[in-house]
Amino acid sequence: MNQFELSKRSQSFIEDLRVYLFSSGKKEKEIDEIVTELEDHLIEAEKRGKSTEDIVGKSPKTYMQQLSDEMGIDYKTWIKYLAIIISGAFSITIIDDIFNGPLTYSLLEMGGHLAISIVFIVLTFGIFKFVSSRTLSYATQGLLFFLLAIVPLGLFVGLEFATRAITSPVIAFGHTGTWIVGILTIIFLVGVSIWSKTLILPVVVVFLTLPEYLLGFTNMNEEAILIWGTIITFSGIGAYLLLSLKRIK
Repeated sequence: MNQFELSKRSQSFIEDLRVYLFSSGKKEKEIDEIVTELEDHLIEAEKRGKSTEDIVGKSPKTYMQQLSDEMGIDYKTWIKYLAIIISGAFSITIIDDIFNGPLTYSLLEMGGHLAISIVFIVLTFGIFKFVSSRTLSYATQGLLFFLLAIVPLGLFVGLEFATRAITSPVIAFGHTGTWIVGILTIIFLVGVSIWSKTLILPVVVVFLTLPEYLLGFTNMNEEAILIWGTIITFSGIGAYLLLSLKRIK
């Protein structure tokens, strides 16, 4: 077994390449093969005194794009990911709404959630590709991931105003239906967290739903609850994303 350790520059490039190819929808097995092969090349190159740039060139972005263009897209897996992400977005809304009584959703609201989920997916993959193919400071990366959190939330706020101003058919679940949907949603969140080995979905749900709900038991007025709830929500999600990014890097 080869005990030679790659330089931090090469290790960082390999990690970024994996993220870039994953965000481009490539097959995991092919990504592993490409990364392993490149790692072997980098090891041999560094043993001979060469640098990462001698193998991948001066532009990491160009090298990553060339590899990506030569690989096929794993449509089957990504349809599964998309379904999970969209279901996750609906789960966040459902958990939040359960605190307000029986669930009722208009067709406009459901369609809006679907559209926002698609925007979030495109934005997520775009930001991950951008970050992984460039050398950025932690502050810049943190800002990008903060935007990733705040843009969908802003769209959800806009959707809330739209549903109040525009009338569309409504689907009501009733008390029994609400309990069933709530239980299924919790099972889904736990299952996805175990499968993905990440707490991002439960963390987002907690910070989106609990702050305002718990602040409602205080003596604060409605405006103060909204302000402090928003601050806690954005701060909590942003802090979790930054800590996760730092740990992964």
